[in-house]
Amino acid sequence: MGRLVHFEIHVNDMDRAKTFYGEVFGWSFQDWSEYAGMPYFGAVTGNEDEPGINGALMKRQSAPPETNQPLNGYACTMGVENYDLTEAKILENGGKVALAKYALPGMAWQGYYMDTEGNLFGIHQPDVDAK
Repeated sequence: MGRLVHFEIHVNDMDRAKTFYGEVFGWSFQDWSEYAGMPYFGAVTGNEDEPGINGALMKRQSAPPETNQPLNGYACTMGVENYDLTEAKILENGGKVALAKYALPGMAWQGYYMDTEGNLFGIHQPDVDAK
């Protein structure tokens, strides 16, 4: 019973973060602030008939991570159909490269990015020809 069922991304600027994740990944958001007692927006990340989970953007409650500090938490990785197109959207919407695209030979293309709020995340495109 330890299956991951929800995630939360801590953000400084809710509108900026909603725009980033909406534009890059096509997520939609539902205002759950009344239930949470703080700015909190449920993130719908895909259709219910597809594998994956939904999560939320929540108002950051402390200082953001410092630049170049080691990861101290979980990194979420999003599956994508087109790595290069997704990377272009990330960069056009204010994201930054943290670890450039690399091959997981015979499996996929992988890379890591910083969102507009200073959070690390990955993208992953399955590709058996990756090398």
